Amino acid sequence: MFRYRDKEVSKKVMGELKKMELDITLMHVCGTHQDTLIKFGLDGEFRKAGIDIRQGPGCPVCVTPPEEIEQALELARKGVTVAVFGDLMRVPGREQSLNDVKAEGGDVRIVFGIDDAVEMARGSEGEVVFVGIGFETTAPTTAVALLAVPPDNFSVLSFHRVVPPALRAIASLGEIKLHGMIQPGHVSTIIGTEPYEFLSRDHGIPQVVAGFEPLDLMMGVYMLAKQIAEGTASVQNEYSRVVKKEGNPMALKAMEDAFATSDVRWRGFPVIPRSGLAIRSTLGKYDAFRKFEDILAPVRDAEYEEPEGCRCGEMLRGLLTSEECPLFGRLCTPSTPVGPCMVSREGSCYISHRYTRGRKSLDER
Repeated sequence: MFRYRDKEVSKKVMGELKKMELDITLMHVCGTHQDTLIKFGLDGEFRKAGIDIRQGPGCPVCVTPPEEIEQALELARKGVTVAVFGDLMRVPGREQSLNDVKAEGGDVRIVFGIDDAVEMARGSEGEVVFVGIGFETTAPTTAVALLAVPPDNFSVLSFHRVVPPALRAIASLGEIKLHGMIQPGHVSTIIGTEPYEFLSRDHGIPQVVAGFEPLDLMMGVYMLAKQIAEGTASVQNEYSRVVKKEGNPMALKAMEDAFATSDVRWRGFPVIPRSGLAIRSTLGKYDAFRKFEDILAPVRDAEYEEPEGCRCGEMLRGLLTSEECPLFGRLCTPSTPVGPCMVSREGSCYISHRYTRGRKSLDER
């Protein structure tokens, strides 16, 4: 572990970057990368080297749009047991959060994984719905649970999404000029490196899959800087100790058997084609959308506005930093969140609010 936080090596890498006289904008799409970037003060160090790194749509809770949050809320209000990850509990809906509904008597339970929810259903006569949120990192666990024939009173509200179509959307929107992308290590462990190749081929964007230690991130940035300087664009793998080109075939097969891609909206984005994971019709008895269609259809099809003043959508597209939002640290704090970016541990606002006070520079560490 120590070699990934070696102070002297870090200074050498940063020194090489500063020699390159860069003026570039990069994007990463992983909340854990954002945590490393801010926690260790690397954002400021990179800016000294002419490198601006923005967080894209790498927080699963943050990209979940209001209409999906409202569906989970409505099930809980109607007496269904709703099982969720803790990050979702405090995300503001139109009028309430899941915490609020729980306080009013709704049966909302925090679980550490889908297996907890399945066991909950086995020990209950009532309906249990697991709210499936996450990218390719968590979707395989949902897929395996669905394929393992859970009890009939169990179902999944699948809000799972896949990353590559969102990257295509960012490149196609053209709102921000990106010189390179740092791809997520966790997601890449599942899907491998090939699904990113279209970005380099079709859009000329250099890419590096990076791990999560400070030196992983620094080396990823250095590899991107080298590509940019050489005028090349390809997918390189800094995280080769974990990520393989082909990914995880067993996890990919489970996802293919359990899910079909669907067109869904992401918070801050229009509908992104084939970016959602809907439960296949062969497993329809475990699809909460189908089982509770009378409850969910009106909620799903309604129009919802973002919370007043919330700029999460622009942050998820890399257009703003947390500090540029006028609500950040004032009306919007971890104890009084206005939007999901201040709730989730992978959200840029939560991370910035947690770490940016009293940081030491790289030289002081």
